[in-house]
Amino acid sequence: MSTEQQQNEPQTQTAEANTNHQKKVKKSVGKLVFTVFAMFAFGFALVPLYDVFCDITGLNGKTANTAAEVNDSGIDTSRTIKVQFLSRTAQGAPWKFEPEMNFIEVHPGEMKFVKFYAKNQSGRYAVAQAVPSVSPGQAANYFQKIECFCFNQQPLEADNDVWMPLQFYVDVDLPEHIEELTLSYTLYDITDNS
Repeated sequence: MSTEQQQNEPQTQTAEANTNHQKKVKKSVGKLVFTVFAMFAFGFALVPLYDVFCDITGLNGKTANTAAEVNDSGIDTSRTIKVQFLSRTAQGAPWKFEPEMNFIEVHPGEMKFVKFYAKNQSGRYAVAQAVPSVSPGQAANYFQKIECFCFNQQPLEADNDVWMPLQFYVDVDLPEHIEELTLSYTLYDITDNS
């Protein structure tokens, strides 16, 4: 082997090593880009997947957004269910919001009427929307709202207040092990979106 060939051999090996290294880097970058897109797609799909999962298992605590039928299956006076009411305003919502009572005891199938108080403390016209949730989540399917302020947006002039109605019953088919449930409302300021 000539001296020239011996000198070119390390250069060839170095060039091959650089090419192999570049291929490995490109492959790694490709894998990372794919992983980022896969994570984004998974995150994007999580909300609908969660909704499907909750609908199947009944664990979501979401109540219906439409009025239920009036109860005609009678009242089960052998059971008493404690219904607790909670309210809160979303961060930045300039409203005072609270139930007229903290809890009520009902018999399954018995119609009840309660009110929630709201006051617009913003100093300007505002629109709010209440979003309900029932806990335990399994009970959400048995909490039937006949009339609810949460079905509609609530417009209110500056510094005005209002009593908002809720008419409901707890379905007689509520599982026996549930003796207490909590209805929670979060009030959102949706003035800019309405």
